Amino acid sequence: MAISRSQLLKELLPGLNALFGLEYQKYEDEHAEIYETENSERSFEEEVKLSGFGAAPVKNEGSAIQYDTAQEAFTARYNHETVAMGFSITEEAMEDNLYDALSARYTKALARAMAYTKQTKSASLLNNGFTTFNSGDGVSLFNTAHSTVEGTNNSNRLATDADLNETSLEQAVIDIAAFTDERGLLIAARPRKLIVPPALMFVATRLLETDLRTGTADNDINAVRSNGSIPEGYRVNHYLTDADAFFVVTDVPNGLKHFVRTAMQTSMDGDFDTGNVRYKARERYSFGVSDPLGIFGSPGAS
Repeated sequence: MAISRSQLLKELLPGLNALFGLEYQKYEDEHAEIYETENSERSFEEEVKLSGFGAAPVKNEGSAIQYDTAQEAFTARYNHETVAMGFSITEEAMEDNLYDALSARYTKALARAMAYTKQTKSASLLNNGFTTFNSGDGVSLFNTAHSTVEGTNNSNRLATDADLNETSLEQAVIDIAAFTDERGLLIAARPRKLIVPPALMFVATRLLETDLRTGTADNDINAVRSNGSIPEGYRVNHYLTDADAFFVVTDVPNGLKHFVRTAMQTSMDGDFDTGNVRYKARERYSFGVSDPLGIFGSPGAS
């Protein structure tokens, strides 16, 4: 339905002081702190995780060299979605100059609606990663049993769920350092940054930005800060739905990815029969995970 003069009646009244409600700011591009962004030229993308080789054996004098084979571990698939929205305004409202007065505001509101959808989609992988969202290996994104072709398991969540505190963060750093590849070789994985909901921003500040340990009078150093264990600090994601959950982005390559099939496009045209002017925005993208070791998470203790 087009925006008509009756819906914009107040704009015709004299003495109007201000128009408001469409000028709210938006949290923008928070997904960029979690996902690597790549362009896509297909309707979907698939990425295959390879196993590599095992540890090289000792070759005894005169014996034949041993040959190893690589194999596929699993495939991650990204299905692009089209996200679009628009608005229209009547020919009569155009004639009364209401479009010129409100076009910038409604365009901004449309951009905020598009951005909101993108951010909620990006955060949904983390919000559902302990339950319903599975990675390419067939188990939930955050799981203690990401199996390898060697028959061992990698764990990208705490063995016992815990709230964000000094102990749980240190354990996350230790667990990340124990990541192996598909053949059981250590991969020297390290944390990069901490991702928290707004409710944990003050806890994150105390854990990462104080020189001494918090909650103690022993004058001990803050080992997490002193060791540079979380080198890029923390970021707040306002679209996380669990106030207790926290996440650590690691330096493992090809972790969580955002594919852009079609960047944001906007267009405007007129409808011949009604005379209404229509404005729309459209983009195609996908969010997913290639290697679950690219992120570590805890849903909190409760």
